[in-house]
Amino acid sequence: MVNKKNELDVFAKVEGGGITGQAGALQHGIARALLQYDPTLRSILKKEGLLTRDARMKERKKYGQKGARARFQFSKR
Repeated sequence: MVNKKNELDVFAKVEGGGITGQAGALQHGIARALLQYDPTLRSILKKEGLLTRDARMKERKKYGQKGARARFQFSKR
């Protein structure tokens, strides 16, 4: 895609989340690093969707409930 394989070395440490999330974070980080290295690559990286951050986050647990969306079981009697 960018043809910088022989010019650059990448050393990365990723923690937290799952395998897919870590892969996405690493992909995004490398894309941002490439952008700092060579700003002319912006159009290529943007077209491939590598500069878009996945903004989804875990919803917080609410008080009086079992979880973020799950409620405690309701008993009429």
